[in-house]
Amino acid sequence: MSERLPIIKTYKLAIGGKFPRTESGRSTSVHDAAQNLVAHVCRASRKDVRDAVDAAHKAQPGWGSATAFLRSQVLYRLAEMMEGKRDELARAIGGEDAQREVDASIDRVVHYAGWCDKYAQVMGNANPVAGPYHNFTVPFPVGVVGVIAPDSPSLLGFVSLVAPVIAMGNACVVLASETNPVPALVLAEAIATSDLPGGIVNTLSGFRDELVEHFSTHREIDAIHAGGVSDEHRAMLRTGSADNLKRVHVRGGVDFFDDESCESPAWLDPFVEFKTIWHPSAV
Repeated sequence: MSERLPIIKTYKLAIGGKFPRTESGRSTSVHDAAQNLVAHVCRASRKDVRDAVDAAHKAQPGWGSATAFLRSQVLYRLAEMMEGKRDELARAIGGEDAQREVDASIDRVVHYAGWCDKYAQVMGNANPVAGPYHNFTVPFPVGVVGVIAPDSPSLLGFVSLVAPVIAMGNACVVLASETNPVPALVLAEAIATSDLPGGIVNTLSGFRDELVEHFSTHREIDAIHAGGVSDEHRAMLRTGSADNLKRVHVRGGVDFFDDESCESPAWLDPFVEFKTIWHPSAV
């Protein structure tokens, strides 16, 4: 009897809480350090980016209007689901530091879950005014954020860029690590079984040379959060933002394992807009 060969999984995209195949019908293979085939992944197209942005736009208003406490509980629930997939995530990452990266990723989600209902108190304020009014400055989400994840660390880099975005009530379209998108796609399966609404985190696998331009020029992407991109792609993101004046925040030279630098409230600031509210006082 011949030896049975394992079935190699093909990971699909994650758009709007569902797992569609790319409309282009293309896929690419992922190999481990020993060049063994470990998975096939979809190669997303421009049409997939548009579909993901549409899904994010539909989902964001409900998520953005949810209470900050509810968002914190949902992110904590996501951390619980990641805990249940620890071994699968570690296998997808591979290498000696895989478990350490999974631990850091779970802890980072918990960290930003804690910021959901504290950011407004820390960064918002009641302003002193002359007259019978109350004046408050309050943070609101930007809307839909395009995220370009670094190649490495494939899971922790993804989580570090996405968590502050969704903690503030935004939705996102994420281009996962090009060299190893599998951990992000495993995480997408955990997201689908968590309490996070479908369409808040839409995950694409594909090539930056093909897709970064579409992220930069899409008029309904309101901001960009990127890490580990080339100088060429950095310039492309900034140039494309001129079309709709989207915010572009590119992280360069970041040690994603450094909690002090990656867990600062400054990572939340680019993805909120501050609005000032006037209200008559009773006096």
